[in-house]
Amino acid sequence: MLTRKQKELLLLIRDRLAADGVSPSFEEMKACLGLKSKSGIHRLITGLEERGFIRRLPHRARALEILKLPDGETKSGARKTRAVSVDTPMPDMPAIAAAQSVSLPLYGRIAAGTPIEALRDPNGNIDVPTGLLASAKNSFNASEHYALEISGDSMIEAGILDGDRVIIRSCDHAENGAIVVALVDEQEATLKYLKREGAQVALEPANRTYETRRLPASRVRVQGKLVGLLRNY
Repeated sequence: MLTRKQKELLLLIRDRLAADGVSPSFEEMKACLGLKSKSGIHRLITGLEERGFIRRLPHRARALEILKLPDGETKSGARKTRAVSVDTPMPDMPAIAAAQSVSLPLYGRIAAGTPIEALRDPNGNIDVPTGLLASAKNSFNASEHYALEISGDSMIEAGILDGDRVIIRSCDHAENGAIVVALVDEQEATLKYLKREGAQVALEPANRTYETRRLPASRVRVQGKLVGLLRNY
C-alpha cells in the first residue's frame, strides 16, 4: 500500500508523462507536493521503485517509466516514456544508426560538487545521438552544444553520477530550477540547479550533504543548460 505522498507523486508523474512525455524535475515535484527539500522526493521515488510502481531508465536524467498504478487509477492516455533526455524525447540507443549521431567537443571534467577552473578548450570529441539535441522548441544545431564529464556527487539526487557525460546547450539564460553550467567570477565552472533570489543567485546541489551556494547575480554567468546525459556501464 502506498502512502498518501507516494500516491500523489505517482499520479503527478503519470499526468506529466501524459501531457509532456517527460517526468517533472525534482524541484517541480517538491513544489507540487509541498515538501521542503528534494531529499524527501528522493525517498518517495525510491519507495515507489522498491514497490514496483516505477522504474528509473538508465542513460538519462529525469527518465521515469510507470510500471503500474494503484487500484482504481488509469494511465489516462499516458504513453510510456522512451529513453528521455532532460527536456526532449530520445530514441532507444540500440536503434540509433551512425547517421543519426553527431560529434560534439568534450570539454573535460566539470565538478558537480566543488567548482573547478572554467573549461574552455576541448580535449576530445564524443559521438552523441541527435535525438538528445533536437527539441520541439529548438531546431537542431550541433554548434550550440558541447559535452562535459561529471566529477563529483553533488547532483546524484537528480540522477547525475560521477563519470557521467552531460550534454549542454549553450545559452546565457535559463529558467529557475534548470540545471545549468554556471561560471562564477569568470573562472570557476560548476553544474547546479539555478535559482534566482532577488539580487542573488543560488547554485543548488542535488545532494542533501551539500550546501546551496548563494552569490550576487553579478558574479554568476550562465554558460549552458543541461539537455541530455550519457552513461557507460
